[in-house]
Amino acid sequence: MQREFDVAELIPVIREMCIKVNRILPPDVREAIEEQRKGESFETAKTVLDDIIENYHIADETQVPICQDTGLACVFLDVGQDVHLIGDLEAAINEGVRQGYRDGYLRKSVVKDPLRRVNTGDNTPAVIYYRIVPGRQIKLSLATKGFGSENMSQLKMLRPADGIEGVKDFVLKVVQDAGPNACPPIIVGVGIGGNFDRAAEMAKRCLLRPTGTPNPDPFYADLEAELLNKINQLGIGPMGFGGRTSCLAVAIDSFPTHIAGLPVAVNIQCHVARHIEEVI
Repeated sequence: MQREFDVAELIPVIREMCIKVNRILPPDVREAIEEQRKGESFETAKTVLDDIIENYHIADETQVPICQDTGLACVFLDVGQDVHLIGDLEAAINEGVRQGYRDGYLRKSVVKDPLRRVNTGDNTPAVIYYRIVPGRQIKLSLATKGFGSENMSQLKMLRPADGIEGVKDFVLKVVQDAGPNACPPIIVGVGIGGNFDRAAEMAKRCLLRPTGTPNPDPFYADLEAELLNKINQLGIGPMGFGGRTSCLAVAIDSFPTHIAGLPVAVNIQCHVARHIEEVI
């Protein structure tokens, strides 16, 4: 049986999500940071991690943003195929973002045109990803992506002959190139396969996964663990001051690809890994 849904109902939901996600760091990210703090042996790194922890506690108590860069709103919609949407979905999403950034006194960072650089004044439009899935529900995920880390992300069309070692080398190179600029400890999303754009979307979606949750495929779970270990051996450390805590998690997703290709995208997320989800 078809379910009718007025998209205007999304507006207050997205408004609240924008405000909440910029003020309250998700529990999975907190746990990962605090766990890494327990195992850090470098004194400077301990101090920086303590500052990071204090910062998100202050944000909780005072209801101010965790970071001054309140990000570009990335909205992921999984819409059940039995849902009939009534109204302009994209307009409703952007109105929710507009209200959230206005009412939450969040920094507006979006420019209308990438070359002429005039600010839109309300942090819209959001970048929206749509998927049609079975069922009668709408799953709404929001990530407010800061560009200190986004600017450090890369995509490369490897040759099939480069294989798994080529993938590892590329991921490590991207992280090494990012250094302190991505505000470590980082989370690394990796998309392998598909085509040019599918790899990038997979890498982005990986950052929505609860921090530290392994890939269900043991092959990729092992690769995640290996890359996490190698990244933390680079010695970048929290905010680039050195130490063993450079990365909180590596999340990999894969998709079938062409016999002539091996696309790999690496999307880096800073330690302020803002993500939130609602099911309607």
